[in-house]
Amino acid sequence: MDCIFCKICNGDIPSYTLYEDDKIKVFLDINPISNGHTLIIPKNHSVDLDDTSLDTINYTLAKAKDIKKLLEKKLNPIGIRLVQNNGTLEEVKHFHLHLIPFYNDNNKMNVEDVYKILNN
Repeated sequence: MDCIFCKICNGDIPSYTLYEDDKIKVFLDINPISNGHTLIIPKNHSVDLDDTSLDTINYTLAKAKDIKKLLEKKLNPIGIRLVQNNGTLEEVKHFHLHLIPFYNDNNKMNVEDVYKILNN
């Protein structure tokens, strides 16, 4: 399969991984909208919301609660948006959830520096 997210989940492409288990991988977006822009990717490939099992969606959202708390604690955003795109809005055709922190003043940092803060 030529899916970039499957390759990241399989370890074929490196990522700034914040969490991983047998069902999902959580990592920083390499082209972030803001500091701490995070993706939650189920390891089992499915294209979009319609193609994804309810168990996988529930598990992904449950982990999103934990990751939201981590982002809030370490990065102090004023809010966090959860985004899940479908159809032509979905850049990578593999179900995934974005957690996008927002700040009063978004002084963009590089992803590696954000990763260090989140893993400290």
